[in-house]
Amino acid sequence: MRDYFFVAFLAVFVASSCQEKPLPVKSSSSVGQKKLKVPVSPGAPEYLPRREFESGWIKLFDGKTLFGWLPTSKANWRVEKGVIVADGGNAGLLLTSVPFADYELRCEYRLEKGGNSGIFLRTVSDPQDPARDCYELNLCDSHPTHPTGSLVKRKKSAVAVGGEGTWKQFHVTLSGRRILVKLDGRTVLDFSDDTKNFRPSGYIGLQFRQGKIEFRSISLKPLARTALFNGTDLTGWKTIPGAKCKITVSDSALHLQGGPGFVQSNSTYDNFILQTDVRTNAKRVNSGIFFRSMTGTEKQPANGYELQVHHGFKDGDRSKPDDYKSGYGTGAIFRFAKARWIVANDEEWCTLTLVAHGNRFATWVNGHPVAVWTDNRKPNENPRRGQRLKAGRLILQAHDPTTDVSFRNLWLSKLPVE
Repeated sequence: MRDYFFVAFLAVFVASSCQEKPLPVKSSSSVGQKKLKVPVSPGAPEYLPRREFESGWIKLFDGKTLFGWLPTSKANWRVEKGVIVADGGNAGLLLTSVPFADYELRCEYRLEKGGNSGIFLRTVSDPQDPARDCYELNLCDSHPTHPTGSLVKRKKSAVAVGGEGTWKQFHVTLSGRRILVKLDGRTVLDFSDDTKNFRPSGYIGLQFRQGKIEFRSISLKPLARTALFNGTDLTGWKTIPGAKCKITVSDSALHLQGGPGFVQSNSTYDNFILQTDVRTNAKRVNSGIFFRSMTGTEKQPANGYELQVHHGFKDGDRSKPDDYKSGYGTGAIFRFAKARWIVANDEEWCTLTLVAHGNRFATWVNGHPVAVWTDNRKPNENPRRGQRLKAGRLILQAHDPTTDVSFRNLWLSKLPVE
């Protein structure tokens, strides 16, 4: 299955309803008759610094392709020399494929003089009213009421901002009802939404409206994370009966050696952002993290969606995952969405990020986006057989007798569903 099939029909920006709609899977990106082509193998990624991805930062823009983004109109979105660009076509948004709730966002932009654009925060896919459907961070120095740095129809920026035609950097923090906006290191807006139109979550959207707009260096760090593993013992977890692996806790990590065997969470989770560090302690180790799983039993230990862990690749080409000839690789949604690049190395710690929201899933390895998938199968209690939207267990896997894997720093942020 192609790894760029995640793009699906979205309601266009001028549609009349603001209700979320399920997205049908397409074999290619399309809005209307326009196709958004994304290379299967974009070449070696530009990685975030280790100190950043280990603290939770992920790249929303890989610097080379529009992987992970969904256009809502026929604007001519494209990538040129490491920059997302639009300067023609119909006004509309370029949306993240999954929503986010509380986070820090870094983004650089350059707007043509006299232009009008924006960064939409916690937005629905077809926003009609910025006072209700999103938080629109305006990019328009000449706007009569809400110039650059303002939230349209919500609050004007505290200071006058200029600089059209030059690169500027936003650092935005959304924490509950508070939105703090810094531009080039200076606070320009501090807003608390105490209205009935408060939006707890939604997509991030880049807007093309008038004039050439460019975006680059777009990264996000989830906030409101809760620890799932205390680093000391298996509190909150239990071994599924029949496990043949050795399970130990040392050096603040959970180790699984041998197998098969599984450890599952006591709690269940439905919509969330999961982040964790994983280390394979030998070559070509096979492991995984199952989510929204049925409660594991000795006979049926792991019936769930699986975030794959296997760093193998073939022919010296990291765009060719090689895990027992199935070709999915670390960061894949096993059986459904392949990793487009093997980022991690055996015998080194790597950081995995998973967003699960409704029927949409996205993954990152060391902060680099590697897989996106929309599950449009018929509903089924067992995610191996069909779509499961309700909460389920998290399960850590020791795949076989050769497995030797460690997990640490398991964090989870819940994602509200409206």
